[in-house]
Amino acid sequence: EVQLVESGGTSVQAGGSLRLSCTASGVNFDEVEMAWYRQAPGNECELVSSIDNDGNTYYTDSVKGRFTISQDNAKNTVYLQMNSLKPEDTAVYYCASYLPLRLPVDGLGTCGGLPGGYWGQGTQVTVSS
Repeated sequence: EVQLVESGGTSVQAGGSLRLSCTASGVNFDEVEMAWYRQAPGNECELVSSIDNDGNTYYTDSVKGRFTISQDNAKNTVYLQMNSLKPEDTAVYYCASYLPLRLPVDGLGTCGGLPGGYWGQGTQVTVSS
């Protein structure tokens, strides 16, 4: 059974930092890609960052240089370190797991309900100006 649980979301001031965690049960990091998505009110789901089974990483342009994705195999946990936060980073952040080459990247609609992978429940990040 696969279960993903996010934690670490809270309210912070612009320019601040936050680290999100995703603990994955029943997932073999050697066989999947792990990803962070986010969805703000009125917007569609957006892929923020991912890390594959070889350690290759991806970042959407708006977070490059500010966010860092990492994983700890011993703890079966994926992290998203967020620095220099901006009000436009405000969203619900979701952890997801997909088989290699199956990670959805465009036209996502609503986070959490996309087929073919596993999703956490989401954690709220609010950045105040």
